[in-house]
Amino acid sequence: MWLAAAWLWASSPAGAQQVADSTFDARVARPAYVNSHPRVLFDEAHRNFHTTTGRYQPFATLIANDGYRVTANPKPFTRPLLDGYDLLVIANAAGEGWDSDSGVVKPAFMSDECDAVRDWVRAGGALLLVADHAPFGTSAETLAQRFGVSMSKGYTIDSTHADPESGNPSVLVYSRANGLLADHAITRGRDSTERVGRIIAFTGQSLLGPEGSAAFMKLGDGARDLPLRTFASARSWKLALSETLPAAGRSQGVAFAFGKGRVVVLGEAAMLSAQVILRPSGAIAFRMGMNHPGIDNRQLALNIMHWLAGVLN
Repeated sequence: MWLAAAWLWASSPAGAQQVADSTFDARVARPAYVNSHPRVLFDEAHRNFHTTTGRYQPFATLIANDGYRVTANPKPFTRPLLDGYDLLVIANAAGEGWDSDSGVVKPAFMSDECDAVRDWVRAGGALLLVADHAPFGTSAETLAQRFGVSMSKGYTIDSTHADPESGNPSVLVYSRANGLLADHAITRGRDSTERVGRIIAFTGQSLLGPEGSAAFMKLGDGARDLPLRTFASARSWKLALSETLPAAGRSQGVAFAFGKGRVVVLGEAAMLSAQVILRPSGAIAFRMGMNHPGIDNRQLALNIMHWLAGVLN
């Protein structure tokens, strides 16, 4: 039953039924930047499922209100392009074949693009790489490997730490109370008003960061990975039942220094969005992301950017 729930959750939102929440309050009471404005390049050149004018518009507006200057990127990554910016945000880049039934998903980034991003971060750039459940892990894997990050490329579930409201084992709660939200500058914030206590990830994959990285969203001992790309056929169901793998010791959020730069990698994308799932009637069935009640995902988004930019240490 829990496999069925995870399956249906991740496959049901599609097209116009999964949209940005136009009512999301993106105001920032205490902007981090008033006089200077770090330059953020937001990738939209790689079939990105999330863009500044689409499902990640609330995130883009939020960080702009915090003082960042956000520019959408329509071009392949090169070192000269990246040198004009302080931070790079990539959210669910998709390789060719990601939306087909072929079973073959190509990398979203060319090898020279991955090298350019790696070398730019090593020289002092900051990267937020967000790669969701399948097939986005496969799409981003080559870039993640440049930084020593392993992606499960499937779906992660944990019935013990699932959100009770959703009743879905892939919607995971990370809190100080359950021990899965680690103490880190990202979860502490600048002061007690920015302290993150409880966040939710809305179906993603698991990660393993490089040696010395901080896993601030630690998966529980009972977490499992479903190494799938599609949900469509009965054969995929059988694959799910037979090949579920342990995900204990892995995470859905890692942060680390890389040369002179910094990197945050997330294994779930919706948690930094603010979306609504609409019924056919147009009624809101579910709020997903920073707009979900009772969680600190909004502050998490700001704190991640603050850490990447060097406001938090």
